[in-house]
Amino acid sequence: MAAEASGAASELVQVVALLAAGVVAVPLFKRLGLGSVLGYLVAGLIIGPFGLRLFSDAHAILHVAELGVVMFLFIIGLEMEPSRLWGMRREIFGLGLVQVGGCIGALTLVGVAMGFSLTVAFVAGTGFVLTSTAIVMQVLEERGTLSTPKGQRIVAILLLEDLAIVPLLAVVAVLAPGGGETSGAERAIAIAIALGSVAALIAAGRWLLNPLFRLLAAAKAREVMTAAALLVVLGSALAMQFGGLSMAMGAFLAGVLLSESSFRHQLEADIEPFRGILLGLFFLGVGMSLDLAVIGANWHLILASVAAYMVVKSLIIYGVARALRASNAEAVERAALMAQGGEFAFVLYAAATSTGIIDGTTNAVLTATVILSMVMTPLMVIAFDRLGPKPSVSTEGLAVPENLVGSALIIGFGRFGQIVSQPLISRGCSVSIIDTNPTNIRLAEGFGFKVYYGDGTRLDILHAAGAATARAILICVDDREMAKRIAEIAKADFPLVPVLARARDREHAVDLIQAGVAFQIRETVESALVLGEQALLTIGDDPTAASEVMAEVRRRDAERLDLQIVGGIYAGRELIRGNAATTAHEVG
Repeated sequence: MAAEASGAASELVQVVALLAAGVVAVPLFKRLGLGSVLGYLVAGLIIGPFGLRLFSDAHAILHVAELGVVMFLFIIGLEMEPSRLWGMRREIFGLGLVQVGGCIGALTLVGVAMGFSLTVAFVAGTGFVLTSTAIVMQVLEERGTLSTPKGQRIVAILLLEDLAIVPLLAVVAVLAPGGGETSGAERAIAIAIALGSVAALIAAGRWLLNPLFRLLAAAKAREVMTAAALLVVLGSALAMQFGGLSMAMGAFLAGVLLSESSFRHQLEADIEPFRGILLGLFFLGVGMSLDLAVIGANWHLILASVAAYMVVKSLIIYGVARALRASNAEAVERAALMAQGGEFAFVLYAAATSTGIIDGTTNAVLTATVILSMVMTPLMVIAFDRLGPKPSVSTEGLAVPENLVGSALIIGFGRFGQIVSQPLISRGCSVSIIDTNPTNIRLAEGFGFKVYYGDGTRLDILHAAGAATARAILICVDDREMAKRIAEIAKADFPLVPVLARARDREHAVDLIQAGVAFQIRETVESALVLGEQALLTIGDDPTAASEVMAEVRRRDAERLDLQIVGGIYAGRELIRGNAATTAHEVG
């Protein structure tokens, strides 16, 4: 009994250590601007066999944590309707094949140059070609670029790499000593099993999954729905694994098949907590797997391998991107994100070791090389953000203001400025408009507006735009500091021209008033008040009473703003109607 209690306590210590490592390291590294992935990797190294030694078998954790990658791809699949995936076929089988093929050839030559035999060099380079889906997806998600066109192109390449693991494992089997003796019948059977697994999964997705979830939803048992979501993800992954394919690809395919289901958002909500925890566990496991003894014994070779593989792979990725007409900034970013090896390299190297292509020491060196490259990726992304080319927007073809004359000058023509312009233009007023966003200007031209490219914080631009002769200057920009600066310049140089401004919030409204604007309006206040009045009417209030209430709300709001101008943002708090059961004066 004592031994069992001691063993249970030891396991609990490990669980607590994993949770504590993630909870402490990730917020710290994100606060330092280093990203959550690097935080997990360093935390894993600290608590692993070469740190505090709280864990002795990192690969056991990795084996379980790979389910985080599987669930991540399931969620990505939920975002990919079949029509959208079909629309990406050129990126997947065009861009993806070109990049993967180019990298395999170049990295094989790197291995030969480093003294490996051609077969070993091919296996080593091919493993490094397979980018870490987990790291890249996590970084894209954190940067908010996963759904952008450039993010989707990276996703397409990752999907092709996931597909490539199947034929690459077959190539390893053929390259193995005696591997060429595998009969054609055996290879045909393996291919048939793989295709059968895919067909069975597609059939289940089309005809079984939606009826299953409708039945479970009718039972109104939330925990059963969660269990069913996990069953779909893990079952599809298992089906693909039995077919000799990638578990991650199985989960992705299941996600795609359910992407048009009415249960899609429920599935995503159920899977997300498991995905986040297991993906974090995966990165912790990678950090623990960093074998410092192997690195210490072969550090010259490992560092040279990391540098050579990452540099050459980056150059090929950049070259392919530029050859296929990606911008310089996108090509550099893609190279920085995808220069590392990935988790599928471990699978490929293990298969090559089991078949006798590479020995145990070479496997350890190559694995350490891949892990170090994965650790380097967050640092490369940070370097790209700080030192890489900044995206630029062309202003070619845009007109600049010159001797404009109008009754009103509108500065900023986004969603707010467009609405403001309508009453003026409807009454036949001549309106001059300037904006610094080329996209807004070009879009406005398609709707019949003439917008000039100009910065309202520059006095010469204001003169050229007709601010001196305008009967009103309307500041509609989204940037609060820019709006305040424009107001200060306008009141200093055009004191007789009324300035009307859009405010982001109450604090911004106070700043604008103190800068001298004649009128300001918080951008959401009127729409919110209209919605509030409609809510009163909807719940059955008398229209006259509702109007009186709204007049009182407006009066209190204006009074509070006057107090804030003098006493600061916290003045007039007693004018706010709160929903707490007991107010401050009742307590005191």
